[in-house]
Amino acid sequence: MVIWFFRKIGAGGLSVVNKVTWQKAGRVTEPGRYMFRYGWLTVTAEDLAIWRQFPEASFTLVTLPSEPNSPEEFHLGAFEIPAHPSSPSIDEH
Repeated sequence: MVIWFFRKIGAGGLSVVNKVTWQKAGRVTEPGRYMFRYGWLTVTAEDLAIWRQFPEASFTLVTLPSEPNSPEEFHLGAFEIPAHPSSPSIDEH
């Protein structure tokens, strides 16, 4: 189960912290910069190592500062591993 976190902003408003799964990122297999939503997502070798070990892990999507009228830039932040994965890991027998 993915838990959505909220933080207060401005005058009592709430902002959702988006989570990204390997599936939502297109199951990328190499580190790099990929088209994602309305911008670019940078995936590192460390991010991929976590997804390879825990395919159902979800990362916090972090928006990076970008120029006005430019595509948004994202990278992956903290990750969460579901308590009860729906399928066994590749390494399990």
